[in-house]
Amino acid sequence: MSFSIEKRDMGYLLFTITRVEKRNAINYEVMNGLTEAISLAANDSNIKALVITGEGDQAFCSGGDLSVFHQLKTKEEAYDMLSKMSQILYSLMTLAKPTIALLNGTAIGGGCELASACDYRLAREGIRAGFVQGKQAITTGWGGGTIITEKLSTAHGMKLLMEAEIQNAEYLKEAGFIDYIYSNTHITACETFMGKLLSVDLKVLEAYKMMWIVKWEENKLRERIEKEVRNCSVLWESEPHHKYVQNFISKKMQK
Repeated sequence: MSFSIEKRDMGYLLFTITRVEKRNAINYEVMNGLTEAISLAANDSNIKALVITGEGDQAFCSGGDLSVFHQLKTKEEAYDMLSKMSQILYSLMTLAKPTIALLNGTAIGGGCELASACDYRLAREGIRAGFVQGKQAITTGWGGGTIITEKLSTAHGMKLLMEAEIQNAEYLKEAGFIDYIYSNTHITACETFMGKLLSVDLKVLEAYKMMWIVKWEENKLRERIEKEVRNCSVLWESEPHHKYVQNFISKKMQK
């Protein structure tokens, strides 16, 4: 199993990507797990929040698993995968309960897109993260770029996306991507962060979250994400991207 889902005593659902050997990269099984977790969180009145993290202490999520997705060559093939994940992230972003990305380690590419769809991002001291898709000759394709336009200032958002660099936690906090940096164990830090939030009545939490969801709907977030997906799918079938993927796979095979 590539993931685990656990109901915690404090009243939140914990989703963990359990692919340490792949630096918690996302495959189709993880996608299905996220869909299941979001549905469980949405329909269980005993759950007040959803937390997403990765197993181990090296990686939160290294993005899409290229050893799986390298088989996607055409824009049509890429679109099917990108669209599936974008729908998951939209469902995560519009879940009417608080969501937290618990960055226990590095977040790369699609891992940052997954984190961006959560309401809060907590990061362990010393971790690094970045939207590196530009170096792969593609853009964000799961909706992360569009989500960033909603959550970060124009200058910070453009810098993170366009430079495609991996940044340290301190810079990411200054940019507004990370909300809190912790130094103790990740679950303890997360539960401390959520303590006051989880003491509030669920109906109140849902009512406040809906204020943002209504705003995003009015801003046509879903339609804008769809344009991002289609733009990325075109770039996906380009020669520069195929060359990057081939080089990546070759290096992996040599290790």
